Amino acid sequence: MKNALALSALLLTLFAGFPAAAGECYADYKAKRDAPLQLHYGVMQLNDSCTKAAARSEVATRLQRSGWTLLNVLSVFDESGLSERKASAGKFYLRF
Repeated sequence: MKNALALSALLLTLFAGFPAAAGECYADYKAKRDAPLQLHYGVMQLNDSCTKAAARSEVATRLQRSGWTLLNVLSVFDESGLSERKASAGKFYLRF
């Protein structure tokens, strides 16, 4: 019983730092396209790990397919952060 309780406490501690361990994960980012210069802010749902490091790779790859270059991943967040970003992202809200 003590071992099971200790293991449960350890697992809870390990996974408490992941923002969307049980739900969906999103990233907001800034991107550019050259000739002529175009900039955009967008929100993308992530398929992989919910960390900024993993998001950089996934977002860059998906944007590149449409001719965009990732400038910066601003943050990763769960579905509770979607509504506050929708207006700012405009047509780039969940586009890619």
